[in-house]
Amino acid sequence: MSRLKVVVAEAIAAAGVTHLTQHCDVVDAVGCDRDELLALMSDAAGLVVRSATSVDAELIAAAPALQVIGRAGIGVDNIDLGAATSAGVLVVNAPTANAVSAAEHTMALLLSQARRVPEADQSLRSGRWDRKDLQGVELHGKTLGVIGLGRIGTLVAQRCLAFGMHLIAFDPYVSSERARRLGAELKADLASLLAEADFVTVHLPRTRETEGLLGREALAGAKPGIRIINTSRGGIVDEEALVEAVRSGVVAGAALDVFVSEPLTDSPLFDLRQVVLTPHLGASTVEAQDKAGTDVASAVVNALRGEIVASAVNVDFGPDVPAELIPYLSLAEQLGGAFVTLADSLPASLTVTAAGRLADLPVRPLALAALKGALARVADGPVTYVNAPGLAAAHGLTLIEERTSDVRDFVAEIRVSGEVGGVSSVVAGSVVGRRGPVLTEAFDHEIELPFSEHMLILLNDDVPGVIGRVGSYLGDLAVNIANMVVGRSARTGEVAMMGLNLDRVLDDGEMEGFRAIHGVTRSWFMEG
Repeated sequence: MSRLKVVVAEAIAAAGVTHLTQHCDVVDAVGCDRDELLALMSDAAGLVVRSATSVDAELIAAAPALQVIGRAGIGVDNIDLGAATSAGVLVVNAPTANAVSAAEHTMALLLSQARRVPEADQSLRSGRWDRKDLQGVELHGKTLGVIGLGRIGTLVAQRCLAFGMHLIAFDPYVSSERARRLGAELKADLASLLAEADFVTVHLPRTRETEGLLGREALAGAKPGIRIINTSRGGIVDEEALVEAVRSGVVAGAALDVFVSEPLTDSPLFDLRQVVLTPHLGASTVEAQDKAGTDVASAVVNALRGEIVASAVNVDFGPDVPAELIPYLSLAEQLGGAFVTLADSLPASLTVTAAGRLADLPVRPLALAALKGALARVADGPVTYVNAPGLAAAHGLTLIEERTSDVRDFVAEIRVSGEVGGVSSVVAGSVVGRRGPVLTEAFDHEIELPFSEHMLILLNDDVPGVIGRVGSYLGDLAVNIANMVVGRSARTGEVAMMGLNLDRVLDDGEMEGFRAIHGVTRSWFMEG
């Protein structure tokens, strides 16, 4: 990978910076003001931020070469995902870096609230010994309601089981079977959970649907004496409603690490001794910060290499991409480009079929790669995994994913097919040992041509002398042939296909010369 410029706008772990420096030209923009940052972004391929930098449409527009934005943390609230997606910019984060730290901080708040630790500490430091007035409650035997059974919610649930708590959960995206395996009873709705739980812990992203989720109406129906913990995102718990519920006694106490407005310097919550407050410390451990920095650095480097990044936020790769699929992504992209080149147009629908061993793996990443390759042949600007679906919609192109166990001569194959001008056509390929991605079929012709930087494909009459004339013409042009294969049509032997890997590009004038070669009927040049 050429050394592309990456701007680091906020401090990340030294190990992360070191990893970036090994592969990219890193510009330290920590402490720069807005105007300075905008100027630095003019030729940047990557940007690394935390939560303080506003990556809005203006900043993205100021970076025409930008390929990836890395957020060293789990949230992306400060990044305009719509603007990034429209510009074809991949947004990646470090979704698992702070999971353990956040889960442990949740436990710290849970125990601190239940046993009134901050209040006891303050009392003792002021010279009092208030044992009787600082009575707490046990976790053992109590019911914990987990709202959101993602990574962090699951870790918290596992830890609370060790305290002997009974677990219930609410998460519309989790099956009751998965909840059962975690030792939790899945509730059908939030109201049912709140009516039964002694403690509630929140582990959700902040969205339109979750904002104010625990508000006046929800808290009014909660079990009297409930205690609420939130280490996820501010605004999910309505702070005004919480203050009212604590003062009325409906809520016995709460512990919050996140707030609607941060930094929080003044709030009615400060007057409530039943509420434990910390300044967004969920990810504030040495381990979490180091992992966030190294994880996002690796994601940014991989994105700049054109690789699939599992932590991509604004592109749907489907299920986790298995390592076995990675070598076939380049093949799928090349097949998409080959189809459009040979068909001379985009089809109305592009079908990507995973065949043989690939049929057992996710098809979505292969389909996106093929779509990316196809659109790159017709688009004016850059095509990425991010903007490919939007560009396809703009071109009226439908993407279809299929799988089949049927293969011809290979254990795994990708087929890209579509109809152009009333004619249905197929290109296919496989990954073959040291040769890597290979074109195995092109429009009814069986051919094993390795994909390379400079590829020439010809249709010709299947008669003696044509190959020799093509070779002589290329020789006259001083073009070296690195490899050459021929194949006959599966339907008729009258028209053959010739595939050549060349050592240099052919310009339009040189391609015109094939028209004068007797026996050559069509010619295409493809750059890998």
